[in-house]
Amino acid sequence: QVQLVESGGGLVQAGGSLRLSCAVSRRIFSINAMGWYRQPPGKQRELVARITSGGSTNYADSVKGRFTISRDNAKNTVYLRMNSLKPEDTAVYYCNTYPPTTLAVSGEYWGQGTQVTVSS
Repeated sequence: QVQLVESGGGLVQAGGSLRLSCAVSRRIFSINAMGWYRQPPGKQRELVARITSGGSTNYADSVKGRFTISRDNAKNTVYLRMNSLKPEDTAVYYCNTYPPTTLAVSGEYWGQGTQVTVSS
């Protein structure tokens, strides 16, 4: 069974910080790279950051130096620390494997996401 449960979003002023968490089913967490994705209002979902099972990280240029992805292998949890938030970071944030988990019958699988709203 696939589980992706995001939490930690909210409303924050520009310049503020948030930490997102994602609980992941053990079956997919232990063998996969994980990513945080976001979907701004009216736009397509995009990859923000990813981390391999060994801990190597990669970031989109728009968040480099402000966001930090990490994972706790003992807790099957992936985190996204977001600092110096900007209004353009406003989006629904999702975690998933990298590339995204795809189910045979229903295609790509996504959790419910967590809303991040940054006010100016």
